[in-house]
Amino acid sequence: MAIPNKFDIIVFGASGYTGRLVAEYLHSQYGDGTDGGLAWAMCGRDLEKLKTTRDELGLSPSVPVLEADANDLSSLREIASKCKVVLTTVGPYQQYGSGLLAACAEVGTDYVDLCGEPLWMQRMIKEYEKVAAKSGARIVFSCGFDSVPFDLGVYFLQLHALSQYSEPFSRVRGRVRSMEGSWSGGTLASFRSTVSVVTEDPQLLSSLVDPFAFTPGYTGVSQPPGNQPQYDDALETWTAPFVMAVINTKTVHRSNHLLDRMYGEEFVYDEMFVTGPGVEGEQLANAMAADQSMAEDSTPPGQGPSREERERGMYDILFAGNSDSGRSAQISVHGDMDPGYGSTSKMIAECAVCLAKNPGLASGGIWTPSAAMGLDLIKRLEDNAGLRFVIE
Repeated sequence: MAIPNKFDIIVFGASGYTGRLVAEYLHSQYGDGTDGGLAWAMCGRDLEKLKTTRDELGLSPSVPVLEADANDLSSLREIASKCKVVLTTVGPYQQYGSGLLAACAEVGTDYVDLCGEPLWMQRMIKEYEKVAAKSGARIVFSCGFDSVPFDLGVYFLQLHALSQYSEPFSRVRGRVRSMEGSWSGGTLASFRSTVSVVTEDPQLLSSLVDPFAFTPGYTGVSQPPGNQPQYDDALETWTAPFVMAVINTKTVHRSNHLLDRMYGEEFVYDEMFVTGPGVEGEQLANAMAADQSMAEDSTPPGQGPSREERERGMYDILFAGNSDSGRSAQISVHGDMDPGYGSTSKMIAECAVCLAKNPGLASGGIWTPSAAMGLDLIKRLEDNAGLRFVIE
């Protein structure tokens, strides 16, 4: 078939583990683009490996494969100029992502990734927010488990508060009630890369722990540190630190910033992992706080669980809100596959499709999932990606 001059989506890193899952999902959900539907392509640095991946996944030979290298800026600009949205799973982003983001920001192409590296994201916001605003590129970070269900969960809860009570919830607690599944090799590599950067330059630690690192020029009220086990009086349960909170809380505060303080000027948000009441809950919270398995896990990027293991995974996240006038409500977000791979691959794919099909959702700039796509994305995730947003 003739390769289109303008794809809807190009999947960069399509032969990697998560990229393969994204390609498989797009093919099963949207076909190969030959029927006038979503036009998408697989992209990476090795055409033969991409073709082998396409064959191994049982995808149509009509799915185009394109060549580009994260270290070859001209090839990155070329693929950015060929599509509406670049979807990249190639991390750690602080090592391999800057050139591609710059290319998209400069040529006006939308961009989604799975980044959970706050120091790099902070730098990209500083360097490319104005560039993207000028070109019309919509850059959206953290379109997987970090931070889509958390960012959209808070957004969904606040919409409920504004609809029911005509005021936002100034205090929101994000609480992971259950989660089954392993961390992705890419997430672990990103975690280790961030630790390495901070080790080399300890002054960066202040940015890493700053909940307002993504809101340049704005600092809100003091936030809970979330770095120690604690008893949650409101929910009557023990809780442990949640490792993804370091990126999710920053994303949520950026959403509030981008949405003109829709959550309020004195909005307070934290995330913890629920371990249960009583002595057993306290013991589990202490054990989780002392756990070093993420730092020690040697799973390399490109490897992951079997299909059966992904399908056995799930997650259930509670969002509890309270307003200044004493109003309260709870909502939950549920995912039907493991968070690190199965659900993440579907979420980032639907983020890319949402941008490709809705050019008017947001203007150029560096966005969060909720601020850029809001209810349109929630609907796509519920219809296609196995997520449920429930008012409890």
